[in-house]
Amino acid sequence: MDRFDISNQASYASNPNQSRGRRHNESESAFRTPFERDRDRVIHSSSFRKLKGKTQVFVAHEGDFYRTRLTHSLEVSQIARSVARRLKLNEDLAEACALSHDLGHPPFGHTGEHVLDEAMTGWGGFDHNAQTIRVVTKMEQIYPHFDGLNLTWETLEGTVKHNGPLIKSISEFDKLPEVWKSINNGFDLNLTSFASLEAQVAAVSDDIAYNNHDLDDGLHAEIFTVEDVSSEVPWVGEIFTQVMEQYPKVSPNRIKAEAIRRLIGIWVNDLVNETKKRIDKYAPETADDVRNIGVPLVGFSEDMLVKAALLRKFLFAKMYRHWKVNRARSQARRIVKELFDVFVNEPDTLPPMWQNIDLEDKAKLMRHVCDYISGLTDDFAIDEHRRLFNLDRTL
Repeated sequence: MDRFDISNQASYASNPNQSRGRRHNESESAFRTPFERDRDRVIHSSSFRKLKGKTQVFVAHEGDFYRTRLTHSLEVSQIARSVARRLKLNEDLAEACALSHDLGHPPFGHTGEHVLDEAMTGWGGFDHNAQTIRVVTKMEQIYPHFDGLNLTWETLEGTVKHNGPLIKSISEFDKLPEVWKSINNGFDLNLTSFASLEAQVAAVSDDIAYNNHDLDDGLHAEIFTVEDVSSEVPWVGEIFTQVMEQYPKVSPNRIKAEAIRRLIGIWVNDLVNETKKRIDKYAPETADDVRNIGVPLVGFSEDMLVKAALLRKFLFAKMYRHWKVNRARSQARRIVKELFDVFVNEPDTLPPMWQNIDLEDKAKLMRHVCDYISGLTDDFAIDEHRRLFNLDRTL
């Protein structure tokens, strides 16, 4: 008899009663499913808390309105859970995958990631997805019997393969960075297959969240106007026009908020409808059928993909390459690069907790410094830089 009620789930959803388990054996909870426990472990991790000080687009100190990695992750999880419910999937697994997907991001968003990847050339590079795996399997050290969070196979799979198969064939396995190889040792995540529907939902919910909320943040920052959006992305402009005509006397802020809500609804409805069509077409009966079909089942319609590309083109030109954002990115590059250089060349300047490293092993030292910097929040990285490079600043 199943321990947990799955009567509301489709047959192709992930079954918490049939989880493939954890790398380190643990007794099961009397009340929570394995996927609920995964979600809770992510939420209670220090890496998740640090996301409140890590950038989406704007640097954390620029204002308390803008999204951070933490608020973004919460928004992704809300969308993922809503979509999973409409598709009769396992909501807890979708939420766990959504909440964990950004744990490996360094300070200053993708700028920080690019600098660390460049600094680690020849030493395995840096990728925020791979770093997420390091976080949940090694760097979180809060349990007495194992490193990491000891997440279930299904949540780890969703974290590793949320963008699709990691490799096309087994022959490519040896070319993977060591972090991917190590997670697969003794715990085969089927790196050539797609992930569960829940993981696919979490990945696409990420797209919905950042597209719409970057639009919201850009308008709030006055980097562009509603008129700019309307002229270059007409389908978005139409939504703003509808709201303004329906509510002619409300404030611009309320107009914006209502329009963003409607836009999210449009994306979600398209996603659900298109995914249902694909499920009907391929007719999976089990979660493993989903993995082995060879194509993603969760996705947008062709019409929505065209609309999404238009919005992304606008945001890239008007927001991500805006001179103010470029200045912040320039500062971030220098901060991360200079911190990395000083810690590699003078490892005795690392905080005491981070000085337990074999200085004779260059590869371990490089990765150790990379791990330290990737775990910093924006503001703490800025303060570390000031402490090390500003002679007027106290230590």
